[in-house]
Amino acid sequence: MDDLFVSRMADGRPEIFASIQGEGVSAGLPSTFIRLAICNLRCTWCDTAYTWDWERFDRAEQTMPLGIGAALDAITGLPPRNVVITGGEPLIQRRQLQPLVQELKAGGYRVEVETNGTVSPGELRALVDQFNVSPKLAHSGNEGLIRIDPPVLHEFAALETANFKFVVQGEAGLAEVEVLREQFAIPPGRVVLMPEGRTAAELTARSPWLAEVCTQRGYRFSTRLHILIWGDRRGV
Repeated sequence: MDDLFVSRMADGRPEIFASIQGEGVSAGLPSTFIRLAICNLRCTWCDTAYTWDWERFDRAEQTMPLGIGAALDAITGLPPRNVVITGGEPLIQRRQLQPLVQELKAGGYRVEVETNGTVSPGELRALVDQFNVSPKLAHSGNEGLIRIDPPVLHEFAALETANFKFVVQGEAGLAEVEVLREQFAIPPGRVVLMPEGRTAAELTARSPWLAEVCTQRGYRFSTRLHILIWGDRRGV
């Protein structure tokens, strides 16, 4: 059984921690997070670049292999019964994740997976309770990379367990959301709009306009609770 490749905290422990889900349809839900390393995209505003940017961060310092048994022990040693698998892009490691998710489900846990929507969920589609799909818009700065993969997004759109969370900066991003929603026939009730921001001030400035858009179009609105509560910190 292959190890997972996960983010490493400054104290050497894997980045597995209890908090509340800060974004999306489960915002506010007590959750245990496990952060996987590696990503296939390069968003300019990414707040977890330490999981993939080896020009700015030391890979050996920031990441580590972790056996499934050790991951399970760390997760089940924390109180929340909702587990959020985040990254990086977790589905790059979907094969390694399958036995972990199977064990969690057998133990009565609820499992969410955060994904950028460019990698098929494979066998995980039948195991995961909720996919938080966040296709990246043009302002993410992923020039030359495949940030929109139509076959994969069609696959997620067909899953009732998948919601679509879009990080929006302004009107141009909103126009992209509308095109994608129509292209993949995503019901408005499964669309979540969230302002881009890594500080409380940025989120506060961009929220009123976006909340009004959601009110008018039937979308969900999400802020970033963890940023508002703790700021831009790891392990919360």
